[in-house]
Amino acid sequence: MTKQNKTEIKGIAFIGCGFVADYYFETLKNHPQIKLIGVMDQNQAQAKKFGDYYSVPVYETLEEVLADTKVDIVVNLTNPSSHFEISKASLEAGKHVYSEKPLATDFAEAKALVALATKQNLYLSSAPCGLLGETAQTIWKALRNQEVGKVSVVYAEIDDGPIHLEQPHKWRSTSGTPWPYKDEFEVGCTLEHAGYYLMWLPAFFGPAKTMTAFSSCLIPDKQLIDNEPLEVNAPDFSVACITFESGVVVRLTCSVVAPFNHNMQIIGDKGILSIDECWNYYAPVHIQKYSKLNFRVEKYPLFRKFPFLKNLLGLSPKQYPLVKKPNLRLRNLRHYQDFSRGIAELAQAIIEERPCYIPADYALHVNEMVLAIQNALGTNAPYQLTTTFTPLNPMSD
Repeated sequence: MTKQNKTEIKGIAFIGCGFVADYYFETLKNHPQIKLIGVMDQNQAQAKKFGDYYSVPVYETLEEVLADTKVDIVVNLTNPSSHFEISKASLEAGKHVYSEKPLATDFAEAKALVALATKQNLYLSSAPCGLLGETAQTIWKALRNQEVGKVSVVYAEIDDGPIHLEQPHKWRSTSGTPWPYKDEFEVGCTLEHAGYYLMWLPAFFGPAKTMTAFSSCLIPDKQLIDNEPLEVNAPDFSVACITFESGVVVRLTCSVVAPFNHNMQIIGDKGILSIDECWNYYAPVHIQKYSKLNFRVEKYPLFRKFPFLKNLLGLSPKQYPLVKKPNLRLRNLRHYQDFSRGIAELAQAIIEERPCYIPADYALHVNEMVLAIQNALGTNAPYQLTTTFTPLNPMSD
């Protein structure tokens, strides 16, 4: 790669103008080093609707995108089943690729993409980019500072409630695109959501070593509209126990049946780090130090029924300072994800001729973990990880 001007702007193109494309577009304004050159979707009517709404050019074909010399990075926002095909074609055309999760739905294909990117001397990175967020970086800082001592176990939840009962067929993006509920149910919540925490954990605790997972389709019939059968066999519940090379064990649960819960607890020998939401980059991080009084109080139903009593005794978790303070609006939002942050970081890495923060080998390792959990629907057997990655560094101290 040739030396770039440090102020250069990188051109990007969206392939896929579905529901998630709005989230990416709406955060582009945060990142002046990237510019949307145009968008493309195999559904040309959908692409035109998106292009008209946001006043961006529309390509008619993938070939037209890949032939455009103004496009440096292809942002692959297609359905997961199309990720491999689109990313492969983009890399072969000499374009860097930022892919929505996962890199591929088949592990051999994911490995092939990484090998192709390496051969082509191109960048390949993947969503979700929450590891770049203030909450994840704050947790990592607290762990480096050993605020809760030696960590032994982590409980993480990505449970979204019984969304098939929430009329998701009526959900619309900002530009009016329907939420692709059929695809979501047919792909399953593990492939769609497990990566949100799995993208954080190897950075904190090193590569995963072994995994025992269980997946199940508890509600095959997710019919939302009369006379529209929707029988699926993808997992709507999964749980995995992952052992990392550092010795830390993680229990990750993912469901679209269990009540909404995005909590994570990192349990050390001196206390607990916790967050309530991984879908807000500025979610507060809490720390609770162990004490004899705390252990005693936790066992009394009275204190669970009236949490304010713990406040009176000074036993409630304390907020750990975020590495960067958000404005009040972002801090108080239920969800805030800067979807374009990963693309912008990739663009900056290209400009500065350095590795990107979420490199291909790391994305591949996360992809392998996600697929191992997903595929437990048929195996329910322990899985030995085959990939590793060069350790990541925190963004700052």
